[in-house]
Amino acid sequence: MKKLNFLLVTLVPTFVFAQESQKIDSGNTAWLIVATALVMLMTPAGLALFYGGMTRSKNILNTIGMSFLAYCVASAVWVLWGYTLAFGTDVSGIIGSLEHVFLTGISVNDVWSTGNIPTLLFVAFQMTFAAITVALVSGSVIERMKFQFWLLFVILWITVVYAPIAHWVWGGGFLAKLGALDFAGGTVVHINAGVAGLVLALLLGKRVDYGKKAILPSSVVLTVVGAVLLWFGWFGFNAGSELAADGIAANAFLVTNTAAAFGAISWMITEWLVAKKPTMLGAASGVVAGLVAITPAAGFVDLSGSIVIGIVSGILGFVGVYWLKKKLGYDDSLDAFGVHGLNGIWGAIATGIFANPSVNQAGKGLLYGNPSQVLIQIEAVLATIVYTAVMTAILYFVVSLFTKGARVDEETEIRGLDETVHGERGFEL
Repeated sequence: MKKLNFLLVTLVPTFVFAQESQKIDSGNTAWLIVATALVMLMTPAGLALFYGGMTRSKNILNTIGMSFLAYCVASAVWVLWGYTLAFGTDVSGIIGSLEHVFLTGISVNDVWSTGNIPTLLFVAFQMTFAAITVALVSGSVIERMKFQFWLLFVILWITVVYAPIAHWVWGGGFLAKLGALDFAGGTVVHINAGVAGLVLALLLGKRVDYGKKAILPSSVVLTVVGAVLLWFGWFGFNAGSELAADGIAANAFLVTNTAAAFGAISWMITEWLVAKKPTMLGAASGVVAGLVAITPAAGFVDLSGSIVIGIVSGILGFVGVYWLKKKLGYDDSLDAFGVHGLNGIWGAIATGIFANPSVNQAGKGLLYGNPSQVLIQIEAVLATIVYTAVMTAILYFVVSLFTKGARVDEETEIRGLDETVHGERGFEL
């Protein structure tokens, strides 16, 4: 009897502790609900306006529609099968199992251990990441892609490109086991989207009047407003990725704002020196460049690291948009690769350089005695580039079989996709 009492006294506290550790944390949950709403705002509002303002008026609705519908389609794919492929039980380090198809087996009382938030909230938070990633790709191909091709491509790309890479990095896959650092999506989101956009742009070909006449944005005002909305939503994107309302989230919030500001300043100064004019389109693009570059590093670097990351991002973005694209001669319409791809690569490698263990013990970079982290980051970057490029190209040809090609005819392109595809106008002139 004494032994039984001893066992009960010993085990009951452990049992109670285990139960309490799975209790939903109301503070973290409240913050993640807000963060999820912030990231949601980024795609059908922020990105749609940012991209829409940069396109010509005859294509503005189609451009906005590509982001808007990407969010809708991605939301459906994610809850049906995307989530389980990304975060289901690991299968050989490559993909998640199908145990949670249609979110089977996840109840309202299930708790995601990191942050002790409802698992369903984690599902929703990650859904917004999948949506904006594929929407970013559209920036490379606007003004010439068939709308039906785009919708089918979104379904397949999330399934066979985004979900596996998310699993590699965040779902317990081989890059996570390798020790790759990606706090909020430099590799999973921005390199992934930038490379996919470049591949599609190369396969689709240039717009009919590209390089023959000036292609002017319909509204820089809309683009600047879109950039501000993206900046605002990015606080949820980066600080929310901590999955808790704590010091690391606060640090992520601060360094996100800092890198964005320095990205805008460095892009503006570079453009001013080279092109002799400080354009607001350049400043807005610099903000996004800084946000992209700090994304993988936000939960690992301190203020000084974020300043360097931001300054380099603006210069790199300008070089990608105004020099590299012209040098190589590809038509990346709204510079998804120049801004997101290049700065995603820079941000991922910079994380391996500047990750400060005093900010987050999970990350220790080159400057703090761990040069191997840079090599791990480069390996993750290369794995993502190769997989994304190959699979995006395959999907291009597969989807083209069902839509009789990916590109609209020349007459449709010249008249504009708003009227010919949607029967509407963005502006009544």
